[in-house]
Order: sequence, then structure tokens, then C-alpha cells
Amino acid sequence: MLTSHELRWFYPDTIPQDVVVWFQQNCLINPMEPPEKREDVYLCVPDSDYMGIKLRQGRLEIKWRQAEFGVVCFGESVEGKAEKWGKWSCSDRTGESFQVATVANHAYWVNIQKVRYLRQYQFLQNNSVKPIINDASIDNVCSVEITQLVIQNQPWWSLAFEALGTDDCLMDNLQVTADCVLSTYQGPKLIAANSYAYPHWLGYVCKIAT
Repeated sequence: MLTSHELRWFYPDTIPQDVVVWFQQNCLINPMEPPEKREDVYLCVPDSDYMGIKLRQGRLEIKWRQAEFGVVCFGESVEGKAEKWGKWSCSDRTGESFQVATVANHAYWVNIQKVRYLRQYQFLQNNSVKPIINDASIDNVCSVEITQLVIQNQPWWSLAFEALGTDDCLMDNLQVTADCVLSTYQGPKLIAANSYAYPHWLGYVCKIAT
């Protein structure tokens, strides 16, 4: 099982241009490097914001919320809800299982198109962080991502932090990275009411669509 501490926000519409520019400039993203594009398929489970199930590139992934830490603030314009999640991943080397085609006609499975910019930071022993510039294996990292989403033909965008590593460092990793990255943030205010994980967001979007 993989354990993470996370912060995430969801907002309707396309990513504001000032947020894209901020992310590219301050998270050291190369504007000439294309973002990751993929399509994931999620199981929408009504009234279950503590569990997420999805098919991703031939794998079945299950996430389970293990704890809620309440609202954390970063300056005057950013507040979000920190959570602890556990993730299990299962793949089939034969390629016969966990295929999108097997759930294509089931109403509770929802396709989500994603265009994602990602940057990773290493959490250091002196409670600072530095950008990771290669794919070397590092114990304590925090991924920062900004993602354009399309669900049921509706555009949304998300900003997220996901800290991974040793259990005793996860919360410090998350908070120190978010403090560093968000210190230059000047986009629209990020509020706790819009801070939640994918299961809650899926439940909300699927509910208003019915």
C-alpha cells in the first residue's frame, strides 16, 4: 500500500491563464515541454467521498481516505483540507483485465480526460524543499500538479499537492512544499469549500448531471 498526504482543489471552467503562467514560471516547468495527456475511468459511488476506484492505463487503482486533518492556510488567499490516503494498485500482465472497454456501457463508470502539468520536489532534513530535475529514486517527495479536466463534456481544473515518503515526514513534506510553491501564487482565491479529493468531486458532478 502507498500512503500519501494530499491537498486538492477543484473549480469549473478552464485553467485561468494567470494560473498557467504562475505554474510554469514558479514551478520551473518548461513551457516548451508538452503536458501529460491521458484518459482515466472512475467508478462514481454516490455518497462515498472516502473511497476512489479507477482504471488507469491497464491498472485498477483503489484509494481509501485514512484520516482528515482539517483546514490548513497558506497566506491570505489559500486554504485547503489536508487528508491522508492509502492506495492499492493492481495490474494484469496478460492485458485481459482492467480494460476500459469492459465498463464502457456501465452508467456508474465515468470517463475523465486529463491534461496535466506536474512538478516534483524533494523534502530535505532541514525542512526545506528543492525541485527534482531527474528521475532518481528519492524517499520523500511531493508532487505539485495543475490539471485540465473534462468530465461529461464539462471543463474543470484542479490544483493538487501529494506528499509521499516516510510516515513521520508526510505532513511536514506537504506543508513545507505547499508553503514554498504557494508563496508566489497570485491567482483566484483557493478556498476550503472547493478543497476535496476525486471521490467527492465525482459525486458532486454526477449528482448535478442527473
